[in-house]
Amino acid sequence: MLTKKITKSELLIIAAARQIKNYDVVVLGIGLPVFAGAVAKKTHAPEAVLALESGIVDFNPAVPPTNIADATCTRGYGYAIDLFSVFTTIAYAGYLDKAFLGVGQIDRYGNINTTYMGAPPLAQRITGAGGAPDFAAYAKETILTMRGPGFVEKLPYLTSPGYLGGGDEREKSGRYTPGSGPSLLLTQKAMFRFHPETKEMVLDAVFPGYTLEDIRADIPWDLKVADTLSHVPVPTDEEIYYLRKFSPRSVFPHTVGRQLMIDYFQNRRKDAGNPSNL
Repeated sequence: MLTKKITKSELLIIAAARQIKNYDVVVLGIGLPVFAGAVAKKTHAPEAVLALESGIVDFNPAVPPTNIADATCTRGYGYAIDLFSVFTTIAYAGYLDKAFLGVGQIDRYGNINTTYMGAPPLAQRITGAGGAPDFAAYAKETILTMRGPGFVEKLPYLTSPGYLGGGDEREKSGRYTPGSGPSLLLTQKAMFRFHPETKEMVLDAVFPGYTLEDIRADIPWDLKVADTLSHVPVPTDEEIYYLRKFSPRSVFPHTVGRQLMIDYFQNRRKDAGNPSNL
């Protein structure tokens, strides 16, 4: 039974963590996907093989990584390879069960943009592609997380493939692992799946505190809704406790947590420059 209040981000992270099963081989994007992997590994999937795109494979999370190549974020790992080898010996070779990727913008068929927000010449560079296009192409299943309101009718920039124009277009292209593609999108308001034939996004569950009208207001197309909405997974105390131990800022809303982190590093810099603290 849950006895603690939780934030929207925590509910999103734990819902994502529940998608990782024991013995899954999973590549994690930086941020919420890593948090989800850490919770899964600690609670219900201790034998899951977690990897970062930089090549840190089968790692045991200790603290959130500061970047994709942060080997100090672990309590140890199975082996380390380079990014090219992650693509060739894991993803291309068919060993990657799931890819967890963060989303900047997404369209109705699960195509995602993590490169530019807005249209040229005023487009703003965001996180960039990294290994996401390859993981979305070759993982057997892709699970997406999106913190902000990023639904768009047409992407200004396609970073990673979803179901392209829908239907069997992805399969017919012959470019991707057969049967692959996004299976789930998790936001702070709802869970979405993709129709097995049309591949269009379908609302599957609404998180507590929101209504169907709230969800529709964020989406610029006529959103399809499942005949019966699923129940949102209720986080356990064990999941919440470990998530907050792993990432204490998760207990705060995103803007508050980010500001606390900035303040923390600014204070550390000041202390380092003060001779009296040496």
